[in-house]
Amino acid sequence: MKLRKLKKISRRNALQLIAVFSGTAVFPTISFAQSNQALDRINEITNGLGATESDIWLDLPEIAENGNQVKVSFEMDSPMTETDHIKTVYILADGNPSPNVAKFSFTPEMGSCSATTRMRLSKTQNVYLLAANNNEQFFMTYAKVKVTIGGCGG
Repeated sequence: MKLRKLKKISRRNALQLIAVFSGTAVFPTISFAQSNQALDRINEITNGLGATESDIWLDLPEIAENGNQVKVSFEMDSPMTETDHIKTVYILADGNPSPNVAKFSFTPEMGSCSATTRMRLSKTQNVYLLAANNNEQFFMTYAKVKVTIGGCGG
């Protein structure tokens, strides 16, 4: 084993490193999306028109023991015809570093509007589902998922 000499750093560089590490320790929530970021993203997608709450079947666990793989499923009643069909579905989470989780595109040829996937959630948060139809109408629903570590609530 060969011994290596440590590189000397200046006092100024040491103080800068200490400031950066203490800043991340004091303000860790800066790196996570805030609930208003998810709602801002919804307003951005809808061009400020907003979305009406609709009866969309959104299947999420109330308590997720592991936030690394949370199963999410949805299904919407839509005729899926050329004149009336769901075009795009967005899944957004307000506690992740970025609110965008998934985007699904549908066509009338698909016959139904449903999908299943897995997502990663960093903490307990609201998960929003936003759907746009071909007439530029927007529908929304949401559910709160409590993420626990090791099955311990909190």
